[in-house]
Amino acid sequence: MIKTEDLTFSYYKGETEKVLDKLNMEIHKGSFVALLGANGSGKSTLAKHFNGINLPMGGKVYVEKMDTTNEMLLFNIRQTVGMVFQNPDNQIVATTVEDDVAFAPENMGVPRDEIRKRIDWAMKVTGVDGFKDRAPHTLSGGQKQRVAIAGILAMRPKYIILDEPTAMLDPIGRKEVVQTLRKLNTDLGITIVIITHNMDEAVLADQAIVLNGGKITMKGTPEEIFGNTEKIKEAGLDVPQVTELIYQLKKRGFPITENAFTVDRAYEILKPFANKGTFVKGEAFAEKGEKIIDVKNVTYEYSTDGPYYKKALDNVSLEINKGDYIGIIGHTGSGKSTLLQHLNALIKPTDGEIIVDGINTKDKKADLKRVRTKVGLVFQYPEYQLFEETVEKDIAFSPKNMGLSEDEILDRVKFACDVIGVEDKWLVKSPFELSGGQKRRVAMAGVIAMKPDVLILDEPTAGLDPRGKKYILDKIEAMHSQYGITVVLVSHDMEEVAKRAKRILVLNEGKIFADGTPNQVFSNYEELEKIGLTAPQITHLTDKLFGIKACTVLEALELFDNLGGGDVNA
Repeated sequence: MIKTEDLTFSYYKGETEKVLDKLNMEIHKGSFVALLGANGSGKSTLAKHFNGINLPMGGKVYVEKMDTTNEMLLFNIRQTVGMVFQNPDNQIVATTVEDDVAFAPENMGVPRDEIRKRIDWAMKVTGVDGFKDRAPHTLSGGQKQRVAIAGILAMRPKYIILDEPTAMLDPIGRKEVVQTLRKLNTDLGITIVIITHNMDEAVLADQAIVLNGGKITMKGTPEEIFGNTEKIKEAGLDVPQVTELIYQLKKRGFPITENAFTVDRAYEILKPFANKGTFVKGEAFAEKGEKIIDVKNVTYEYSTDGPYYKKALDNVSLEINKGDYIGIIGHTGSGKSTLLQHLNALIKPTDGEIIVDGINTKDKKADLKRVRTKVGLVFQYPEYQLFEETVEKDIAFSPKNMGLSEDEILDRVKFACDVIGVEDKWLVKSPFELSGGQKRRVAMAGVIAMKPDVLILDEPTAGLDPRGKKYILDKIEAMHSQYGITVVLVSHDMEEVAKRAKRILVLNEGKIFADGTPNQVFSNYEELEKIGLTAPQITHLTDKLFGIKACTVLEALELFDNLGGGDVNA
């Protein structure tokens, strides 16, 4: 087993607040463990102790009785425990996918024939065998994550520790990776420890452990942990949609004694309370605003004359209007990020054209500075946009480059900090001293300080805990409502997109697959599943219960109010 005894750790000597505080736990061989907790709770720090990346400042960590503080044992420990990091770029080192997967077994001295078998197997089970000769830097974020997992699998470790391994994957890709991990656990006996903020993944584990402030606050089976919805929410976490629905129905007086985490189980519990019927909810369409971005027959090709040629966008046409809140979804590699980078002229179409507020971005005389002032882009990893000495200087960078006066720059910084929740005490700090969630807010503030007409966000909440995710998305929604800013949000979180966006664009293989309201798009979930997506849990459940496809818990509650019956008063 992996065992900790009074494990204590801080990143700075003499620091009174411990990241891990006298932590005692055991992970038994052959188990499947979900490690949960809010950002900053100590999850990643603990995980790095399991293979000796971090070493205890107090207490001990044992891996199959090997003491991680014994330097002579570290090579054996790291062969025994493989780790997949939160950001795949941190562990991809080779020039091709195949070479990267082979890197670890080569360094372990595995015979050549065995290396060949291992990399073929690892690439197949993670679904990266189709681009084994590709350069990793040409892959999407989700594809890189699969490559990182394959590289660890090729080591054939006894334990695999995964830090948010599916954060950048589409829903089907996420499901496939978790199923692969489950298969490795059951068929090969590999111990799996997965750090996740996705509660649908956590319920598949044998055991769930919740950290808060460097201490274990909850431990047990997923049923035991998620059965206590109130305590889970107090820890800054969330529960699956169907669990939340049952929780809310209980609060409304429904005589429900059981709980559920899956659609099938929720259906069995709730079917006595649901009558089939006709309920038509009018869709709230916002009045169509003035067109601000016009995408006309855009095609974009990477490496046109090179070996890594790819058509990322294929004859895409769409209009974005002032005041829109658009969600863009699609499988990894579908062209989402490529499309976003066209919208503020970071890249230009191979064919077709894009008009931003009357400016054709392909025009050689186009004022691209004006385009990028009007269309602010927050990248997939917002923290990569940070570079200045202090938070205040970082946020002020864009307004300063816009040629504004000192007073106006200060006003813009204050405006941006107020909008996205950057605290005054952070302003004098280096942005690199902040937590992941705090860095996200600072990076967004730097874009918001330009006061763009259009705010584009590429997976802005990936890797954040539910509380942090809700905070940022609430702030973006408030900004959209209060200031009329057009929002374009790319996300793999179908439930958040359904809840927040007024219009959803679905991309598939570089083409627009669907364009409509959340209910229109997710009503065709059978077709979405064919292209690597899915609908929210609630959509599947309400379809089975009522024959009506809701998208959110609130919509499902409305169906129970209007169509509920059965044994509700029993």
